[in-house]
Amino acid sequence: MEEIIIYSEKFNQSLEELVEILFTKEYFGFRTDCELYVDKIYDYVDFNINKPISRNTPEKFQKYGKKILKYKANNNTSWYIFFDQKDRQFLINHIMNNHSQEFPDLMEMI
Repeated sequence: MEEIIIYSEKFNQSLEELVEILFTKEYFGFRTDCELYVDKIYDYVDFNINKPISRNTPEKFQKYGKKILKYKANNNTSWYIFFDQKDRQFLINHIMNNHSQEFPDLMEMI
């Protein structure tokens, strides 16, 4: 059975907003570079969601998904991707990074 990955509308919207933030705050000089940065997040999920590198999400954060996958984008930023899984079907629900206000709470629990 082939794996099925579904990205929630909220997840997709968060990454669309990320492109705008990266561009307006001039983290990258060109919008296409911002889009490539976000594309790498999608690629990481696509190629790693079925590998045994995910963890169970701490109870306080399970509203975002039962499992969590960490993607280290660079030396300063790591992304935490929350998802639910049933057999080989994956629903990608939420994303936050280590700069988020909720991050310290998450790190205390992992």
